[in-house]
Amino acid sequence: MAYGEKRNFGPREMHKVTCAECGKETEVPFKPDADRPVYCKECYQKRRPPRQE
Repeated sequence: MAYGEKRNFGPREMHKVTCAECGKETEVPFKPDADRPVYCKECYQKRRPPRQE
């Protein structure tokens, strides 16, 4: 496999969660941990620190 090629691992198992910030139901590609908050895509983007260039 060449550098930069994507592997196809098949479909990801998605888990339904409720966003800890806005309460919207969403799905994530990992099993959530009860000790850590999970956010929808929009809330996660708002909380993420800006990229350093």
